[in-house]
Amino acid sequence: MDTPTAPVPEPFRVETTLPADGETYNYTAEELREYVRCSEDPVYFIRTYMKIIQVDRGLIEFDLYDFQEKMVESYHTHRFNVTMCSRQVGKSTTVVAYFLYYILFNLNVNVCISANKQKTAVDLLGKLKLAYEHLPRFLQQGVVRWARLEVELSNGSRVFAAATSSSAVRGGSYNMLLLDEFAFVPENIANDFYASTFPTITSGKETKIIMVSTPNGMNLFHKFWIDAQMGMNDFKPIFVHWSQVPGRDAAWRETTIRNIGGPEKFAQEYECSFLSTSYTLIRAEVLQALVPTTPILQDETGYCEFVAPVEGHTYVMLIDTAAGQGLDASAFAVIDVSELPYQVAATYNNNRISTMDYPQVIMKYSRHYFTPWLMAEVMDIGRDVAHILFRDYEYPRFMATMTEKRLGQRLIFNSRNNRHLGLRMTAGVKRSGASVLKALVENGQLVVHDYRIIQQLSVFIQRGSIYMAEPGHHDDLVVPLLMLGWASLQPNFAEVTVCRALDSYIDMVQQSKDNPVPIKEVYVEKPMPIGIFTNLGDNDDSAWLLD
Repeated sequence: MDTPTAPVPEPFRVETTLPADGETYNYTAEELREYVRCSEDPVYFIRTYMKIIQVDRGLIEFDLYDFQEKMVESYHTHRFNVTMCSRQVGKSTTVVAYFLYYILFNLNVNVCISANKQKTAVDLLGKLKLAYEHLPRFLQQGVVRWARLEVELSNGSRVFAAATSSSAVRGGSYNMLLLDEFAFVPENIANDFYASTFPTITSGKETKIIMVSTPNGMNLFHKFWIDAQMGMNDFKPIFVHWSQVPGRDAAWRETTIRNIGGPEKFAQEYECSFLSTSYTLIRAEVLQALVPTTPILQDETGYCEFVAPVEGHTYVMLIDTAAGQGLDASAFAVIDVSELPYQVAATYNNNRISTMDYPQVIMKYSRHYFTPWLMAEVMDIGRDVAHILFRDYEYPRFMATMTEKRLGQRLIFNSRNNRHLGLRMTAGVKRSGASVLKALVENGQLVVHDYRIIQQLSVFIQRGSIYMAEPGHHDDLVVPLLMLGWASLQPNFAEVTVCRALDSYIDMVQQSKDNPVPIKEVYVEKPMPIGIFTNLGDNDDSAWLLD
């Protein structure tokens, strides 16, 4: 008896239902009228002819919800759109529907479906291909190429699928670009894309960019969204809440909260909260209320100026140094401490500058701000920068430190031989600085201005007994603010400015009638409560002034 053999699979071939390139078609008068109507009205085209796969019902017509119709109209009318959506509202499918309309009724256009993962981009292209296959013949173009990552039609229009990166779209000429789930693109890739690719795409007169995402922290997507709301860029903001989907009510909300892991997860996934963690140093509601300011001066080196120097004002410059190898950045902040609230007047953030070139940059901007009081972080290579500034440039206004056995580091301004030309960022110093920074920001006594600082504060979380950046993120611009916090605790800080924010905050708490807070000392070991260190040193048994 012969052994049965398995059938040999046929090689991949283009679906036979698709018209070939060069194939002719004879339109009826009614089809021509319908073709013209579809070309003039994308909403009508999508509602009437687009098919999608629905989880419970299979292949169905795409009957747009009201908010989806407004999305399509905005994409058709405006060149730049940023859409912040709740999870599972059909946002990506809506954009793909408009893409299908765009390539059908425009000649020789290139569009790119870019997502945080290539698989996601391929899936979205798959939705477009499925919808195309189910169009009536009179709306279809001939198919030149029908591949996993690319579709090309006889009218010269093409659509590509790629993961969001500068290399994926660099060199291409695109008429329209989708950035799907842009908030979930890794920070370094998103920043590189923005710096190298975004200007090229936006330079055209008719190019379109559609940015769509659920929030995921205060990253580049958050900046685009905030700037769009404030009219600081040309993007049209579109917000879609979960309650806009028919059938989603309070009962649905409670069921979803139980099934996805609690209210915090629901807040990010469905309420479109940019922050869902309770472990940030600054409270989430305070972070989300911080409004960034457009720099009055900035350059490609990473320098941003927000408040012009004023002669007679008192400034401090806090400096952090990195190796300049493209990882952590060297950063400084110039703070105006003349009056309350303190203001971040200027910042610098550069991960390529060497320790030999950094002092020259510091000197340039210190002169610009009338030689401010300067404090450098001196745990490692920062010591070299401080010594170059002191010995080679003879910088005259150092905030130095002296170590005492019982109190640890304390702020001094003299030239004793046993001083440090800056501050060692020990665990105790970080805890002290963090507690004061929290009080300053949450009570409106420090205006940060810089979006980069706000973004870094949004990922500055508690890890063990101290605060630091989440893995994969940076806190280079937060470190100078920690140094400011530590310094403002020091009695000698009165030699820098008579306007101490800490004194004002304590007075405010003591005088509060609505919510009095007792002044007392509470000794703690690990978790950082809401309060201010009274111990000025580095020891772990530091006391707290405010409970």
